[in-house]
Amino acid sequence: MIEFDFGAVLAEWPLLLRGLAWTVGLTAVAVPLGLLIATAGAWSRVCGPAWLRRAVGAYVEALRNTPFIVQLFFIFFGLPSLGVKLSPEAASLIAMTLNLGAYGTEILRAGIQAAPRGQWEAAQSLALGPMQVFTRVILPPAFKRVWPALTSQIVIVMLGSAVCGQISTEELSYAANLIQSRNFRAFEAFIIATLIYLALSMAVRRLLLWAGPRWFFGRRPARTSTPMASASPSGAGARP
Repeated sequence: MIEFDFGAVLAEWPLLLRGLAWTVGLTAVAVPLGLLIATAGAWSRVCGPAWLRRAVGAYVEALRNTPFIVQLFFIFFGLPSLGVKLSPEAASLIAMTLNLGAYGTEILRAGIQAAPRGQWEAAQSLALGPMQVFTRVILPPAFKRVWPALTSQIVIVMLGSAVCGQISTEELSYAANLIQSRNFRAFEAFIIATLIYLALSMAVRRLLLWAGPRWFFGRRPARTSTPMASASPSGAGARP
């Protein structure tokens, strides 16, 4: 008979909490940096000169067509041979940021190219500069169009942080592996880690889908105002 002992894993809750904090922290830093790279990359792919489009295209194709763990190992194990030594946490953050930037570039580029041509021409007719047209007129609607796809990609990058434990980054999967190495409760440790990842992913997705249109795009819920006359009795306050 197999006996499960989840209490032996939950007793190590400080390790789990520390791992969860690292996972959330890495994601919280990598996401804005990755979106900045994605925005710059999308502009380069749509409006930049030919040499810049080719350079950004090479970066995007290189990261979209190689495994994340290989990118992580290259940054952590490969760069020291060139004299660049990074901590596990710094290497994980760089890998997550560059990965999100590459995928986000193509996602955001699709949203920009979906903008009607008349939108570009109308903005240019107002004597706005090219960068003003892009940042003030084209970019906000593009983010609205692709925000669900970007949200999914952010969650994927967050879940991809699980492989960062392979270079000793103390995120959630590293904590689960450390716990099972101490008490040999691998099934229970990784079941609990799986449930935490599931709850975290659902919470992050819902938060981003709720917060994006309200905070990032300047859209606020409309306030309904009732005219004073409609709140008054019939004929009250009416002017002849």
